[in-house]
Amino acid sequence: MAVFLNNGVQVTVNSVALTDHVQSVTLNRSFNELDVTAMGDTGVKQVKGLEQSSVTIDFLNDTATASVLATLQAAWGTNVTVTLKQTSAATSATNPLYTMTCLVNNTTDINGAVSDLGMQSVTWNVSGAVVITTA
Repeated sequence: MAVFLNNGVQVTVNSVALTDHVQSVTLNRSFNELDVTAMGDTGVKQVKGLEQSSVTIDFLNDTATASVLATLQAAWGTNVTVTLKQTSAATSATNPLYTMTCLVNNTTDINGAVSDLGMQSVTWNVSGAVVITTA
């Protein structure tokens, strides 16, 4: 069984490595379901439509140059490349590289109460399809 500790996921946004500021990342891969039910059918029939995936990332905010806030502010309102990989090891069948284009349409630059870490959780929709590279 190939189970793994999920503590080494590599995250880049617009070619900037932000891995050391990510606490959690979730890639939600899905597609639209198209109804093709016709007269005489005894149940609903569906076929695969277009991909409609998203990525959710929990960042530790940082105001340093080329860190979280500067990177997200530069990407604000644009489509940028986001990549995810399970570990820093070479891309392979057991460590695929997930590449997607996402519209950076939400950020939470300031968030939290007294004594909280400055963090933000963003969810961006994928524009197009997720590309999976294994070599």
